[in-house]
Amino acid sequence: MNKADLLKKMLPGFLPLLVFIIVDEYLGTEAGIYFALGFGIIELIYIYLKEKRIEKFVIVDTLFLVVFGGISLLLHDDIFFKLKPALVEIIFVLLIGISAFSNKNIMMKMGQRYMKGVEINPIMELQFKRSLKVMFWLFLLHVILIVYSAYYMSKEAWVFISGGLFYIMFGVYFVFELVRNKLKHKKIAVEEWLPLVDETGKVIGKAPRSACHSDKNLLHPVVHVHFFDNRGRIFLQKRPVDKETQPGKWDTAVGGHISAGETLEQGLQKEVREEIGVLQADFQFIKNYVWESDIERELVYLFFAKTAQKIQINKDELADGKYWTLSEIKNQLKTGIFTPNFEHEFVNEILPMVKYS
Repeated sequence: MNKADLLKKMLPGFLPLLVFIIVDEYLGTEAGIYFALGFGIIELIYIYLKEKRIEKFVIVDTLFLVVFGGISLLLHDDIFFKLKPALVEIIFVLLIGISAFSNKNIMMKMGQRYMKGVEINPIMELQFKRSLKVMFWLFLLHVILIVYSAYYMSKEAWVFISGGLFYIMFGVYFVFELVRNKLKHKKIAVEEWLPLVDETGKVIGKAPRSACHSDKNLLHPVVHVHFFDNRGRIFLQKRPVDKETQPGKWDTAVGGHISAGETLEQGLQKEVREEIGVLQADFQFIKNYVWESDIERELVYLFFAKTAQKIQINKDELADGKYWTLSEIKNQLKTGIFTPNFEHEFVNEILPMVKYS
């Protein structure tokens, strides 16, 4: 359920409260309770006849209204009634808080009842959770304002804070989100999009490159290719100093993302061609594994390869490139000149292969 849908679902529940406020102003609390109760019943019947469902928000809000209004009449103290909107909202604060700050996304499960047939991919779920965090603080702020106005402000101020201010706050937030999303969509329209996958490699969605490099929940596939020559040396590339990750370090001969819509083979051929200019090679698939860095989480498809072509680095992509002997690499492990990912593959895949070959 998105933010607009949530507000739309909550709106009917607040209408009995608004009816009470208006009637109470002119005819008194008791009349306000009766009118609000009657309005809530009519609203329930109307929604049921039109949409064939029972609107739980209206039931909850109307019952709270009657209970707290009745207590207020019995005790001749309207503070109980004034606190009623805050007590209703605190339920949403708890539900939203659990959904936003834990692994139990209750609001998402509730929303899926109204979005049957809509597939929720990881980036949509992430955006929804971020929105819930904002809504949590907005609801909590509104609850605090209601309580404060109930005790320390005039009835007119309480009426505005408990009713109109709620819609103003969320209206401003929705407009802000609308503008922000439009600007964001313009920015990512020209970005490379990457497939999102599970740990088996199954594609479950897609996301812009910038999103994948800022959230480790967005697992995306990459290819790594180690090129060997006939003397057993291994070719390494040197990453440019302006690279976002591991600048200036020596790394796997070829490493790059598979773009959305590409197959593994297409992505492999593209990266090899673009980075080191190789058009023909013998590739041997070794394994795939999940690698997590400081900024991203990748499903790495690891290949060994040989080629008869001379390797020529793309200077627009790489700072340098050369063959290294295995001894040269072993002597400089843990010195900081190699990327952690390369050292992991060298120790766990390349050295064992040489030992047992």
